Parts: sequence; structure tokens; C-alpha cells
Amino acid sequence: MPQAIHIVGAPIGLGAGKQGVDLGPNALRYARLAEQLAGLENPILDKGNVPLASISDPGPEPRLRCLPTIAAFCATLAEWVADSVAAGALPLVLGGDHSLSIGSVAGTARGRELGLLWLDAHGDFNTALTSPSGNIHGMSLACLTGQGHPDLIGLAGRVPAIQPRHVALVGIRDLDPPERDALKASGLHCYTMQDIDRRGMAAVMDDALAVVGAARDGFHASFDLDVLDPREAPGVGTPVPGGISYREAHLAMEFISVTGKLRSLDLVEDNPILDDRNQTAMLGVQLILSAFGKQIL
Repeated sequence: MPQAIHIVGAPIGLGAGKQGVDLGPNALRYARLAEQLAGLENPILDKGNVPLASISDPGPEPRLRCLPTIAAFCATLAEWVADSVAAGALPLVLGGDHSLSIGSVAGTARGRELGLLWLDAHGDFNTALTSPSGNIHGMSLACLTGQGHPDLIGLAGRVPAIQPRHVALVGIRDLDPPERDALKASGLHCYTMQDIDRRGMAAVMDDALAVVGAARDGFHASFDLDVLDPREAPGVGTPVPGGISYREAHLAMEFISVTGKLRSLDLVEDNPILDDRNQTAMLGVQLILSAFGKQIL
């Protein structure tokens, strides 16, 4: 029987530096996500959007902007995801900024040894001590591997939520200097755009999926749309030239599908305010379909 897919909207933008990313979940829905997923014969349940407190106060921690609200939101999101996993479904979380992955990954990781595939232009491996902005969406991967504020690192019921040896970053090309040093010392497996240019996306994905697939209980995939070249995905808040192409992105998602080990997926950082006629959301939907088994033939 095809596995049920539970769609969860995560309309949070407080972890980012620009307005509009909170509109991403509904932009993806407007691009006919549920209808097209249903065409793959998976049972679909749209659970709606996780509620977000209407608080824009940056909070008491200037180097952790909006920490109380983000922590509470991620804790609720983790519960929604954990409930879907317990029901035998595969959670598909729609962002929203990348801080949401602190909750989405933690929810799937509860009681499990989970791998983590992180497709992103950025490392998201800053902490409050290294972040130049204080934006938590640039700290999410560090939190999931045990480095961060106590309110953010324990949502899986243990610290770290993910063991560094089970993490693979793909497509990174824009790192802050302290973040670069931290990644070199972290034990995470990093595949930069130079690796993709030299070796090709297929070889890089083979290696990355071997890393995350070695975890006993499958893996979570987190796809930040800014891993794509801005010519492909203009509707993101932190575009970086020189990203992966349309076909490289689909190939990555097709490789994910073939493993049969995907346990949850989030697609983040779609910002309709910065987009051109919703093309980034429409591309995001097509990439999701590839991850769930859509084939050319």
C-alpha cells in the first residue's frame, strides 16, 4: 500500500531576516501540491498550519532573535510531526524559514537513529556566539547536532537529535568564516558546489545518501530552495549565485526516492513576496513530487 503523506504547514518567518517566508506554505498549496501528490496514489492528509503566536518581539537574547516564539513553535511542530510518524505517515513540512527544521527533524528523530540530508547554499551551523545576524534559521543544523540554546536542542528527547556522522550537507557555497571552521571540526560530511562541479550530482548524491542511509531508521531530507541557482528559484530570501540547476535538483530528489529510506521531508525558504509569478513554489512542488516517486517513464 502507498504510504500516507501528511502535509504540515510551518508558516514561520521569525528565524529569517526578511518578511514573506511565512507565506510559503500557502504558496506551495496554491501551486496545487495536494492535487499533484494525490496523482501518485498516496493517501494525502493536509493537517493545516501549525499555529504561530503573533509576537514579533525579538526577545531578551539579541544574538538569538525571537527565541521564545521560535522555540515554542518548533516544540509544537515536533509534536505534530511525531504524531504523523506514529500513525505510519510520512510528514511533509512546508516552510517557512529553516529554523522550523529544529522541530520537524526532532519530531521524526524521537526514539530513532535518524540520518539527515541537508540541501542548502548555507551551512546553518552558526551559534549565538558566531552568527553575524542573530537569525536562528542560520543555526538550525548546529542545534540539531547539539550546539545551541537549551530550548532548541532537546526537542527530540535527547541531545543531539542527530549524530554528526549521520549528516550530509549538499550544495553549500556561502559560509561565515567561524561557521566554516566549525564545520571542518564537526564530523559532518560536506559536499560543496565545487564537489558537484568536479564530480557531478549523481556521484555526490551517492556518497551523501550512503552517509545518511547508514542510520538505522532512515533519514530526514531538508531542502532549502536557496540551494538552487537564483535563476531557477528567485523567490528566496538569501539567494547565492552559482547554485544547482533544475535538473540537478530533480536528480537529487529522484535519488532520495529510490533509497526507500525517506522518513520525513521539509521544503523551506520559499518567499512569495520575492518571487516571480509563484515560479519558485511551482518548482518546489515538482521537486517534492520527484522525492515521492514521480518518474519520467
